[in-house]
Formats: sequence, C-alpha cells, structure tokens
Amino acid sequence: MGEQMDEQKLQIQWFPGHMTKARRMMEEQVKLVDVVVEMVDARIPVSSTNPMLGRILQQKPRVLAFNKIDMADPELTEAWIKSFQSRGIKVCKVNCNNGQGVKQLWAAVMEAAQPSQAKWLKKGVKNHPVRTMIAGVPNVGKSTLINRLVGQKKTIVSDRPGVTRGTQWVAIAKGLELLDTPGVLWPKFEDPQAGFCLAVTGAIKEDVFDRHTAMEILLARLAETYPGLVAAFYGLPAPAQDVPGLMEQIGRARGCLKGGGVVDINKVDQLVLRDFRTGKLGRITLDRLDK
Repeated sequence: MGEQMDEQKLQIQWFPGHMTKARRMMEEQVKLVDVVVEMVDARIPVSSTNPMLGRILQQKPRVLAFNKIDMADPELTEAWIKSFQSRGIKVCKVNCNNGQGVKQLWAAVMEAAQPSQAKWLKKGVKNHPVRTMIAGVPNVGKSTLINRLVGQKKTIVSDRPGVTRGTQWVAIAKGLELLDTPGVLWPKFEDPQAGFCLAVTGAIKEDVFDRHTAMEILLARLAETYPGLVAAFYGLPAPAQDVPGLMEQIGRARGCLKGGGVVDINKVDQLVLRDFRTGKLGRITLDRLDK
C-alpha cells in the first residue's frame, strides 16, 4: 500500500469520569472474589487488557481468558499466549459463543485459587467455595459467558452477609461460585494503537470516533500485515495501491453506489467494518508482537 495510515489521526473522545466510576466499581467487586478472570479479545490481546487491573488486584490471582479465538490469527494467538505465560500469567483460550474452553478455564481458576483455599483451611474452614468474577473492556464477551453459565446453572447462592446488597453468586461447578455481574474495565484510549484496535473491534461506541478514518487505517494495516486478503475477499483482481482507490473498488464490487453511479463511501465504511467485526474478512490479529 503506497501510504501509511497513522493511528494518531483517529481522535477518540474519551471521558475520564466514566473510567473513574468503572475503577471504583471494580475495586469494590475485586474485594469479593478469590480469582479474577480477565477476558480479552484474542484479536487485540494487549489493547484489550487494562494495565491498571494489576494495581487493583494487588496480590489477588488473575487468569487471562482469550475470547473470540475463532476470529483471530491462530499463529499469533499461540505466540501471544506464550508471551503472557513467560511472564507467569495463566492463559486459557475460550469461545463464549459455543462454550469451547470453558471447562479448562474453570480448572485454571480453581488452580489459581489454591493459596486462598489454603488460608481458609488454616482457619479451620473446609470446602470453602472459590469465588470468581469475569472482568474486561466492553463488548469482549463477558456477558455472553455469564449468560451461558447462568442459563445452565440456575442455583443462585443467597446473598452473603456484609456483601453489597443485591450481589448474587451463581454456583457454576462444585466448589465454584461466579459473581453474576461482569466487571467493566475502562479502555486505555490514550494509546493510539490501543484506541484504534478497540474502536474497530467494537469496544468503543461509534459516536466517539470517526468511522471513515478508522476504516482507512484498518485497510492500510491489513494491506501491510495480511497482503492480498482484502482483494481476495472482495474479488478485486487488480487492487489499487492506495486506500481511497481500494475503497472505491470495494464500493463498486459490492454495489455501494449513490445516484449517478458514484460510490457511497459511508456504505463502504459500514460494509468493511461489519465484515471485519463478524470475522468474514478472515482470522485477523491486529496486535503484533513486533510492534
């Protein structure tokens, strides 16, 4: 691709007040659990993590759940998992839509909770349930996983004394209870790379960034990292070497036209974004280990 698109161009209107509220809620929720499952999007495993979570957790164990693995580049998924594991972080691959990897995830949670269980045993409490919660940035799949588990396990454990009123625990396996509300982490918009990744994957509402700029950056990035993929998917035998030209070709190939046969770029933006988010374009990972 003849030109490089800069993620700095994607100005995201972020709201510190929302993040402060999310952080306070997370700090309260973390007090209630033994292990936190941080769910990330396998297509953007670094951009969808939150660096502040470590400070909030302090010594509390964390298990990283790579969701949407069916939409991510399998080679890069394995490379990223090894990278996290090399830093001592437990990682599991899951697909919340079909339940793949969920049993392995709970096994990892139980293993991570062993120090906590040992403390209860020292106090003379046997068979104390392990309590966990699902945390992550918006639209990463937290509620999908919780709904899948709660739908299967109707046993609601009664509210616990001293716990915030309305907090409910669901017994999802023997000795394992899940907080039935997801913990929302705030995205780190201040990093242009992370902001771009969060925007195109759907973690950020579209009214806080310019979709056309995001699509220009996405097409330029795909031309660099997955050459030929876009042309093959849209059936472009001689793809343009510039982003505007490529968008024009996609619009004509898919009939995104206005009166007089003019390409409707707004429709092209919508089309490319939808095709990327639904995985139609292919298995793509935007976070690169060499960046």
